[in-house]
Amino acid sequence: MIDLRVERWRAWAPGLDDAPAWAAWAAGGDAAVEDGQQPTCDVVPPMQRRRLSRLARIVVHAAWPLCGDDEQLPFVFASRHGETTRTFAMLADVGRDQPLSPTQFGLSVHNAIAGQWSILRGQRGESIAIAGEGDTFEHAIVEAAGLLAEGAPAALVVMAEERPPAAYDGWIDDVPFSHAVALRIAPADRGGEGSRWRLSLHADTHDTTTAHEPHALRFVRALHDGRAFDHRWMTRRWAWRPLA
Repeated sequence: MIDLRVERWRAWAPGLDDAPAWAAWAAGGDAAVEDGQQPTCDVVPPMQRRRLSRLARIVVHAAWPLCGDDEQLPFVFASRHGETTRTFAMLADVGRDQPLSPTQFGLSVHNAIAGQWSILRGQRGESIAIAGEGDTFEHAIVEAAGLLAEGAPAALVVMAEERPPAAYDGWIDDVPFSHAVALRIAPADRGGEGSRWRLSLHADTHDTTTAHEPHALRFVRALHDGRAFDHRWMTRRWAWRPLA
């Protein structure tokens, strides 16, 4: 069982880039439509911005305002599919007998975005990159809770996915549109702004997977309506409950 406080949060998806837009979405507004757009990431110098993939731009854009310029915060990057688009492009080059770019390869590994974040923000502390199943979001929260238990005053958690190339249709069906959800979390028993939540894990005797939308986006809905809810994946049931 984990108690935590969401001090601040930000999210990004095509057409959803500010608090009013996400509030309208959470209230039942139109879903985002994948159109290939990406954040401009003007906070990053041009030479460094050129090295950021679309997924990396989405992550940096969502997380940047949650960390102060003079702060050192542990960082948890979570993505089930990671740099699938970049990897697919490299595989296409291999298929055409083209040389493989060492730079592109180095930036395709799963912890590359966490490393880029550390460089761009001058972060010298812990950074973690994880990938899992449909409940990768909850596993990222568990990782962050461990960092808080070790004494970190706060931690950044970013769950992000990019809509994969069409070649993966039928194989990857859990990314309706590219998105990122960034959370700045702190211990629940420490005073301050934000909403307090309890996360607990329970076993289901049967596979009762219900993944109508990515778990991180369902949590964004809960941040607006404050309601308790469950996430089920395989035989795991993650229970989210608001704390008074």
